[in-house]
Amino acid sequence: MSMIIGWREWVEFPEWSFRMRAKADTGAKSSAIDCAEITELPGNRVRFTIRLDRKEKELLTLEQDIKARRRVRSSTGHPTDRIFVETTLKLGEIEKKIVVSLVCRKRMLHRLLLGREALGEDFLVNSSVDHWATPKRIP
Repeated sequence: MSMIIGWREWVEFPEWSFRMRAKADTGAKSSAIDCAEITELPGNRVRFTIRLDRKEKELLTLEQDIKARRRVRSSTGHPTDRIFVETTLKLGEIEKKIVVSLVCRKRMLHRLLLGREALGEDFLVNSSVDHWATPKRIP
């Protein structure tokens, strides 16, 4: 049975030890996280710095294996080649592996976009509700 979520929810990344607000976007196939820097490394690895907030006061640099490379059409319709990494997402009681693209989203309102691949059959999005499964404010 699917868990009902709102169009915006708090999610956790246990492997990366942080949480952030995400926008559930059923119009997007893949997920994307806001990165300030993305550097390819030898051995099919990538170093990336995630912007945890809009003001760039909190940054987190990680290094991980590259899961995939795909061409993605942005919301403006422009195709770009992106690097994808795999991590664990926790939303409410559901914890699952997802693949997320690394991209600059500094002009976007939300640092994280959850697309259909991540939402899958686990989540049913109620687009009329902001924060159904998680509180609006997390201390």
